[in-house]
Amino acid sequence: MILEIRTYRLRPGTGDEFVRVMREESVPLLEKAGIRVVDCGASLVAEGGHEEAYLIRAFASLEEHHRQEEAFYDSDAWRHGPREAIVSRIDSAHTIVLHASEEIAQAFQRM
Repeated sequence: MILEIRTYRLRPGTGDEFVRVMREESVPLLEKAGIRVVDCGASLVAEGGHEEAYLIRAFASLEEHHRQEEAFYDSDAWRHGPREAIVSRIDSAHTIVLHASEEIAQAFQRM
């Protein structure tokens, strides 16, 4: 299995709304598209005064990651849905993708 961990450095004062939109709008769309969301939320620590958030997703393989991600981000549901509310609050983002076991994904699972 593949775990993808995304971190987001957010524009000042946007963290609460970013996390709300992610949880209430973006995550349901991701799950409807067949993408497993392991967890998301606000970071416990702010770097340099910036609010930060994270998203952890699981995929069966690297190929599945590419296929599902491309289909999701090209979809009308994303582009005409929460995309602007999410993207407009991000100053920068970083993504890592790694091999992991189901046990590790379950250890992160809170959603």
